[in-house]
Amino acid sequence: MQNPPIEFAFPELRRWEKGTAPYIHVFESGKPGPAVMVAALTHGNEVSGAVVVDALLAKGLRPRQGTLIFSFNNIEAYLSFDPRTPFKSRMVDEDFNRTWGRLDQPATTVETRRAQVVKPFIERADFLLDLHSMHDDGVPLMLAGPLDKGVAFAKKLGTPVDIIRDSGHAAGMRMRDYGAFGDAKSPKNALLIETGQHWRASSVVVAKDVTARFLAVTGVVEPGDLPGDWKQPSPERQRVVEVTHAIATKRGNYTPARHFDGQELIAKAGTVLGHDDGEPVTTPYDNCVLVMPSSNRPLRPGVTVVRLGRLAA
Repeated sequence: MQNPPIEFAFPELRRWEKGTAPYIHVFESGKPGPAVMVAALTHGNEVSGAVVVDALLAKGLRPRQGTLIFSFNNIEAYLSFDPRTPFKSRMVDEDFNRTWGRLDQPATTVETRRAQVVKPFIERADFLLDLHSMHDDGVPLMLAGPLDKGVAFAKKLGTPVDIIRDSGHAAGMRMRDYGAFGDAKSPKNALLIETGQHWRASSVVVAKDVTARFLAVTGVVEPGDLPGDWKQPSPERQRVVEVTHAIATKRGNYTPARHFDGQELIAKAGTVLGHDDGEPVTTPYDNCVLVMPSSNRPLRPGVTVVRLGRLAA
């Protein structure tokens, strides 16, 4: 299987090691205001976010009010990147973004040890943007979590077109759902952006646009403090897709019926999407949206192969 092309240069991040904590930088304005965090490299091969955080650190961006926090999360995975096997550097021992429901347990992996370092900054943040990208080519998606406040925050940013309302992964809690972010009564809020395929130049464009909007909306900086060419035109509208099913392969033997595009709308209930261990997987209702279908990856038992969603009214 041929790997996708790498269309942009990866930043040299070792210069950012010495921060408030390793690879975490905190800037205080000295004025009242929110603590706002932008996190990159929650997965080590999802590099568009690292380009953005590297650029903002290099620019010397500082908060007008409140506190600004920048983090390169799974830095060890990133530093292990090998273009011959580019997908391997997603993680070292386990998925950093599935560890957040068990941080009270002993930290025995690279990722759980790093999560313990990142945790106090996540707990401090009033607003979090977690910058991700996708294994396969696909349109950008804003993962807003299961709560109304996440959807409202995504709408306030005004991009991308698709806001995904979802409850995360059975394999473990995501960082964006941790603590107060997952509490409907808390004003704290978090978003996770999937910017597109990991190494597409367009993924960097999306990451810059969303980060610029996020920082401006939170009020921690003024729009004029940010690079003038980062913000892109807003889409005419946004739509909310509520995830109702996550289809996982039992033993890694899932075969799609054909190539499906991300966010493809399947008109009829009962349409066969593929077979898992020979059993058909079908759409449960009319006008079913396919969220991040897996079309280009080796599958392991238990891996989610597609999420199914309804368009919100």
